[in-house]
Amino acid sequence: MSGHPANEPILDYAPGSPERAALQAELERQLATVVEVPCIVDGEAVFTGNTVAQVVPHNHNHVLAKVHLAGKAEIERACTAAVAAQGNWIALGLEARAAIFERCADLLAGDWRYRVNAATMLNQSKTVFQAEVDAACELIDFWRFNAHYAREFHDQLQPLVSPEGVENSTEIRPLEGFVLAITPFNFTSIAGNLPSAPALVGCTAIWKPSRNCYYSNYVLMQLMLEAGLPPGVINFLPGSGAEISDVALANPDFAGLHFTGSTPTFQGLWQRIADALPGLRSYPRIVGETGGKDFVVAHPECDEQGLLVALLRGSFEFQGQKCSAASRAYIPKSVWDRMGNALCAEVAKITMGDACDFTNFMTAVIDQRAFDKISDYIERAKASDTCEVVVGGGSDDSKGWFIEPTIIVTSDAKAESMVEEIFGPVLTVYVYEDDDFDDVLELCDESSPYALTGAIFATHEADIQKAFNALRFTAGNFYINDKPTGAVVAQQPFGGARASGTNDKAGSPLNLLRWISPRSIKRALDIPQEWGYPFLAPDE
Repeated sequence: MSGHPANEPILDYAPGSPERAALQAELERQLATVVEVPCIVDGEAVFTGNTVAQVVPHNHNHVLAKVHLAGKAEIERACTAAVAAQGNWIALGLEARAAIFERCADLLAGDWRYRVNAATMLNQSKTVFQAEVDAACELIDFWRFNAHYAREFHDQLQPLVSPEGVENSTEIRPLEGFVLAITPFNFTSIAGNLPSAPALVGCTAIWKPSRNCYYSNYVLMQLMLEAGLPPGVINFLPGSGAEISDVALANPDFAGLHFTGSTPTFQGLWQRIADALPGLRSYPRIVGETGGKDFVVAHPECDEQGLLVALLRGSFEFQGQKCSAASRAYIPKSVWDRMGNALCAEVAKITMGDACDFTNFMTAVIDQRAFDKISDYIERAKASDTCEVVVGGGSDDSKGWFIEPTIIVTSDAKAESMVEEIFGPVLTVYVYEDDDFDDVLELCDESSPYALTGAIFATHEADIQKAFNALRFTAGNFYINDKPTGAVVAQQPFGGARASGTNDKAGSPLNLLRWISPRSIKRALDIPQEWGYPFLAPDE
């Protein structure tokens, strides 16, 4: 691929660096202000008066924002605005649309970087590094690479053949109507990409942000408007997912769903879309990335220090609140005997606290509901005859929703913490006999309904290839001798199958292709003047 963008460099925020000083100043500024977050409908701020507080997860008594929730009137108005805006948005042309999102990337790479990173650190309790790679670098990459891919469509999707007298071409049209983008709390970059990727190719969008990150997502909405996004192209609606989807699916111009969230929610939406089909103008495109129960399988011969680092980082960065987080590991007995204690000792060193303290490796989980759910999994493991909590296991929600990084060792490969998504800082390890590597590969493939990410740690290529083949459909993103997290736009396009989603690969052309509806065009240059064919002539 020639002439493509470069991935955005990651700033390190080292002591004494200008970016560290700028970010710390922005954190202080945001902490000193309570923001009113409105709906954005047809480019206008709408303050509904029906508000909820947005708090800091690591200090839940601190209110960041009062968020005005959309009601039915705002939702219906947003759908109408999205439909009305599409004609002019298409007429603007790809180059002008791409220029807007490239300007978004440029703004985010500049001073907006600190505003968006600080909002993400405070709203989602991300460390400075986790915020930088997500809210800044990944979203910059999405905007720049998506523009690059969309431009390439116009050349790559043209017909290969135009016989003499005929000119064939393909118009790269968007879907007819608006896309409902339902976005998650855990990645600001995904929240920005889900409504903007369809918009780039000419769709318009209704953006339903997660209830846990209205604040940081509103900052992104402000950035896009400053970059020149026209009114009505993306409509920002904090509010009830059920109410927003009810109104959107009842609109005949509902054209697609771009979703990241839980598997049950996505399955429910798919069923509701099927029920809505008789009232819709088109068959909607449905694109979703959902849950995961991501694995690390170790071979008896592997890099044990590399495995230790991968398990620690892959399981506990951002408190395990990544759909790609390592949450189950299959480790040979000989390897565990040598490195298990060392892993637990390193995990016990992890510092946890305020995201504004740059010495912390972890902060708080997102809310009380997550805290309770994760804590319950840990308590049930403590009470189980087949599980042992070997490090961590503690929790405290008095100031923030803090859960210690926790490792459970189990003798039951089908224990609930080995097969169910927990979405927190919990790793469960199944220790297997060294001779059972082949059986463990089969066990890994069959134990969980998910198929998002996974990793193999092995020294010899034959063992790597055995795992590669055995786990072909077990992960949409597969890592060899590395942690199963940290996919980079244009390098490892992201997505999984089975109960993990439709695997449409955000960060690649495959995702953008889902939002176009091409028109094939034949232009006759030699216009036929006779209606007969040669076969009609009589035999001589």
